[in-house]
Amino acid sequence: MQLLHISSHSMTTSITISTNNNNINNNNGGSFTSEDLMKIKIAARHISYRTIFHTILILAFLLPFVFILTALVTFEGVNNCSSIHCLGRRLGPKLLGRGDDSERYLTDFYTVLNQVHSEEVPDDLKLPDNFQQLVSEMKNNKYNTKTFALILKGMMERSEREIRESKFQELMNKHFAATSIPKGIHCLSLRLIDEYSSNAHARKQLPPPELLPLLSDNSYHHFILFTDNILAASVVVSSAVQSSLRPEKIVFHVITDKKTYAGMHSWFALNSMSPSIVEVKGVHQFDWLTRDNVPVLEAVENYDGVRNYYHGNHVAGANINVISPRLFASKLQARSPKYISLLNHLRIYLPELFPNLDKVVFLDDDIVIQRDLSPLWDIDLGGKVNGAVETCKGEDSWVMGKRFKIYFNFSHPLVAKSLDPEECAWAFGMNIFDLRAWRKTNIRDTYHSWLKENLKSNLTLWKLGTLPPALIAFRGYVHPIDTSWHMLGLGYQNNTSIESVKKAAVIHYNGQSKPWLEIGFEHLRPFWSKYVNYSNEFVKNCHISE
Repeated sequence: MQLLHISSHSMTTSITISTNNNNINNNNGGSFTSEDLMKIKIAARHISYRTIFHTILILAFLLPFVFILTALVTFEGVNNCSSIHCLGRRLGPKLLGRGDDSERYLTDFYTVLNQVHSEEVPDDLKLPDNFQQLVSEMKNNKYNTKTFALILKGMMERSEREIRESKFQELMNKHFAATSIPKGIHCLSLRLIDEYSSNAHARKQLPPPELLPLLSDNSYHHFILFTDNILAASVVVSSAVQSSLRPEKIVFHVITDKKTYAGMHSWFALNSMSPSIVEVKGVHQFDWLTRDNVPVLEAVENYDGVRNYYHGNHVAGANINVISPRLFASKLQARSPKYISLLNHLRIYLPELFPNLDKVVFLDDDIVIQRDLSPLWDIDLGGKVNGAVETCKGEDSWVMGKRFKIYFNFSHPLVAKSLDPEECAWAFGMNIFDLRAWRKTNIRDTYHSWLKENLKSNLTLWKLGTLPPALIAFRGYVHPIDTSWHMLGLGYQNNTSIESVKKAAVIHYNGQSKPWLEIGFEHLRPFWSKYVNYSNEFVKNCHISE
């Protein structure tokens, strides 16, 4: 028989378990034989209710923090922990205030990357072609951290180099597209030249004999346009006539080269701009334009260094590993063959070409007129020669941030001594010229002088066309006009504000992306194309379309 006896005292509890089949004693101090007796005594400290309460309170305070920390460790872990051992291994260092191994490994990797940053990638280091190959080689070759960092650097440098080369190739292709003649425009010129030879109406006098006196009548508004682009000329004239409040007061003087003259004449003879008057003349029809009067222009067109610069290898001498794409693009634009064209330099001879006119508005062929320009003739130039929009003031710093330092090489002693790099530039393309005031100056001689200096210095004073020498020649003779008259940059600024375009009197597609080219900006082309007569027989036959 089994007996369980429990005895309690103030500080201890005694438990006696006895087994005896023959004798049971129920007295309070009863005992059993040593063979049959197994005594187990458990001593425990007395636990009060206050101690239990404090213990529960502490646990209630700590457990939420342990839970949150455990959740964070689990979420931020690279590998999922599926065991208590894993969680403890990762949670333990955080509870003890130490970082885990992943942080240490990451710090070590940063150190290696910093070392590799200043080292060159070995030429014989084999670089994977893609990420999948990189992972495969990592598994097979067991690269150390430094080797992996070098491979990673080599792959990044190779990608950057390929992207850069692709960008420069894109710029070159765009340059060639901008300097070429579209097939449709070339077709239009050829068909109109053929029409000139076979159709008497295409050869009729412009303007009619009875209107010839108006060509020198200063009560009319005279516009001057130098161009060999028939389609562009048609847009300039059409937009001016359609935007004018008094088109009957407009006289256009369109000057072109000898090869384009017949086609240009045919266009305006067959497409009347009435009530406005249009005169078409070729440079060969000006008796004043002789080699004696323009010796510098003859030199520009025949100087070998100039021809090689504008027609030679445009990539030669350009380190594409150093030069920025934007600077390379501007250098390409500066090497456009149009800058050695006689038509591009004729603007400096306006007083001689039109000796009977007092005030004229000069226009480039890549502009569109959207507002009546007659108020330009009412602007008081204050004795100055050139009313122009300054290009150093405006919200768009890329288009309206042009000062002399942009155009000239101030490392050249002559430029540094003569010019101020911070002087504000101005724009050609829409200018109001007071020819009477101009004739009293030495602007033309200054232009010639600086052009000769640039030729002698092998084009080291400036690179970009006719504007730099004009900036020098017109110093002190420019009257700034409001920028709303002339908005620039539509040929190279894709982010042009449409609302600003709509408000401008004249919009100028200066830059490579002309609206008649495929590289023109689609959202800006409609402002130009709406003045193209797509229903014209010659335009349709040459497949010129919107």
